[in-house]
Amino acid sequence: MKQAVHFGAGNIGRGFIGALFSQSNYHVTFVDIAGNIINQLNNDKGYDVMTAADHPETLTIQNVSGLNNLTQEQEVIEAIKETTYITTAIGPNILPRIAPLIAKGLAERVKTSDEKVYVIACENQISATDLLKGYIFEALDEETQALIINKVFFFNSAVDRIVPIQHNQSSLDVLVESYYEWVVETAEDIPFVEGMTIVPDIAPFIERKLFTVNTGHAVIAYFGYLKGKETIDQTLSDPDIYEQVQKTLQETGAYLVKQYKLDKNEHQAYIDKIIERFKNPHLNDLVTRVGRSPIRKLGPQDRLIRPAVEAKKAGLSYTYLAKAIAAALLFDVVEDPEAKELQEMIKEHGIQYALKEISQLNQVDNLTKEIISHYEDLKQ
Repeated sequence: MKQAVHFGAGNIGRGFIGALFSQSNYHVTFVDIAGNIINQLNNDKGYDVMTAADHPETLTIQNVSGLNNLTQEQEVIEAIKETTYITTAIGPNILPRIAPLIAKGLAERVKTSDEKVYVIACENQISATDLLKGYIFEALDEETQALIINKVFFFNSAVDRIVPIQHNQSSLDVLVESYYEWVVETAEDIPFVEGMTIVPDIAPFIERKLFTVNTGHAVIAYFGYLKGKETIDQTLSDPDIYEQVQKTLQETGAYLVKQYKLDKNEHQAYIDKIIERFKNPHLNDLVTRVGRSPIRKLGPQDRLIRPAVEAKKAGLSYTYLAKAIAAALLFDVVEDPEAKELQEMIKEHGIQYALKEISQLNQVDNLTKEIISHYEDLKQ
């Protein structure tokens, strides 16, 4: 049976990428530090993926196992030596931590095998696989780097599927939305995986997704938090927030249409489809989950700052994006370490410092000034 090694045995890994490999007749080895999940994967050897819909469907996932990368490093290396695909869904911040182990596995593999292996980071991050490749190469000597050429292939990808917080803590089963998209950039003829779409240029797909799905999701969460809403679908029923989301995505859309020569009407239809997905009450997706990690989400290349900066450069409107950034700066959920750190930074150093430190925005920039103006208004 064909093999896939997937780093990240969480809900997204099991409910999305791992499930697609299993459907494509791959044995999936999940690698994670969560010992309880790894043990359960090895005991149960399968789980169910259920769709959050009026008429839910259940898909049984089989041919899976788990390895703990903290205690089973050699076993992970052996799995990498035999696999066709290496994928991740662990969060961009964790990629540097797993890269040395992947490097060890690839170093062992290329010494004894000419079989091709394909590495794809499935993260909400522009060029995530390029980043992972850089971390891997840092851990390899020059001789091994040379051996990797024409044996190990690194492909960027864009992924899209909403997987809410699960409420079945003792189960491996995962609730997901029906919709998903997995786009991979390559000109290679690569082994088939169910649900994978191959494109020659990933940039329009990554930015369209990041600045529509992720931007929209974040806007709903941060304004929902300010109004005391609990779930994403409840938040969208508020007319003022609904308008804020639409207007923000029209601003990101104007940039995307100009940058990638997209059809304006087709992109508006895409925006409308995304907002309809957010309305799904079966997801019961919490505002606090979607809004978590505000420091990462206010990063210079992420879903709020990057489109605002690019819109400003292009001479386009960024008013609603600036207001959304201001709302993110007010996200104060005590259980979220990043939210706590953000509020402490603002309290100690002020908004201008936070925007410069986190978002790399100049203190005298018009965008910064507009964000601060909205921040003071929303604070009231």
